[in-house]
Amino acid sequence: MYIADMKTIVTPEAIINDAPPSVVHPMGAVQPEPVVKMSASDITVFYGHKLALREVNLDILENRVTALIGPSGCGKSTFIRCLNRMNDIINGCRVDGVIDLDGENIYGPGQDVVQLRTRIGMVFQKPNPFPKSIYDNVAYGPKIHGMAAGRDEMNNIVLTSLERAGLLEEVRDRLDAPGTSLSGGQQQRLCIARAIAVQPEVILMDEPCSALDPIATARIEELITELKSQYTIVIVTHSMQQARRLSDKTGYFHLGQLVEQGDTDRVFEGPRDERTRDYVMGRIG
Repeated sequence: MYIADMKTIVTPEAIINDAPPSVVHPMGAVQPEPVVKMSASDITVFYGHKLALREVNLDILENRVTALIGPSGCGKSTFIRCLNRMNDIINGCRVDGVIDLDGENIYGPGQDVVQLRTRIGMVFQKPNPFPKSIYDNVAYGPKIHGMAAGRDEMNNIVLTSLERAGLLEEVRDRLDAPGTSLSGGQQQRLCIARAIAVQPEVILMDEPCSALDPIATARIEELITELKSQYTIVIVTHSMQQARRLSDKTGYFHLGQLVEQGDTDRVFEGPRDERTRDYVMGRIG
């Protein structure tokens, strides 16, 4: 089968595992299969005696955007908080199962949670800049982790992070201004710059556009698309349109279960589970 002068090879294993097919270019070069950056195995979460997630299994691919969708209260945010152990700070929360980052269990004994969260950054639903200057918001993480040997190195980290977050040109002349003086969309990009500054490998985003207007949302979506060449991104979103625009892979959660996952186009155009089909067609949720 040829599409745009490229041949797609679908192996039986790819069909069974819902893996993306290998792509062979006209000159015969085969693109490598995506690397699994994180892998969740049988993740079950309890809040006290209440079951919030049940036996979730999901591979998160390197330098791809993975979207988590589903109705409110279905477990999306609970799951994403498992990925950098944010649930550790919730009293009565228990997480069973294994989550590997580059093959190492992040819930294993002796795991340094502070170091883990430098590798796996997080951007929350509402922009939450610190009550500090724009510069100090971005410099905060590198400073406490001793990532800069001097002022010049710190300046480079701050300016590079703001540039990658698409904010530098808008704030270059007012780095001493409070981060809270920025617009909502700018504040969210500042929070992304703050996450980037500690050089994470994975960025988690829990509904990063839900509090933003359409213009700011479009800018954040453009940024996410640009960032995936350097970072692995997981995004929780209530917007099915946003999931389709941004993600390479989608997982659908329903009542604490991950009922379907796979290539985004396949999940939306040919869902295999009736619950997924009802959701993407707007019958539930």
